[in-house]
Amino acid sequence: QVQLVQSGGGLVQAGDSLKLSCAASETSFSNYVVGWFRQAPGKEREFVGAINRNSAGTYYADSAKGRFAISRDDAKNTAYLQIDSLKPEDTAVYYCAASDRTMGLTIKTSALYPYWGQGTQVTVSS
Repeated sequence: QVQLVQSGGGLVQAGDSLKLSCAASETSFSNYVVGWFRQAPGKEREFVGAINRNSAGTYYADSAKGRFAISRDDAKNTAYLQIDSLKPEDTAVYYCAASDRTMGLTIKTSALYPYWGQGTQVTVSS
């Protein structure tokens, strides 16, 4: 059972940057795909991006390309989501999730991630 603990959210101004962290209890964390999702008030949870095992590749939703960057430090069992030039529409609860299965295009599918962080609120004021 992998436990994911998130940190780094908060209240920021439009244009600021933020880096969210997702720390895993699993020592073989490098074998897990890590996805990032977000859920805005009144909206469904949406895929933001993901990073493959051993940093083999990153994938982003079209809406996240350019301002979002996902990375991982497997020595620290931690993944990161960097968000630059934050906009009010980025306001949401952000979740990290992990899966040990091989994923192709299904990397965007939240149901395929069995392990989830507790979520962290990001609020962007204009």
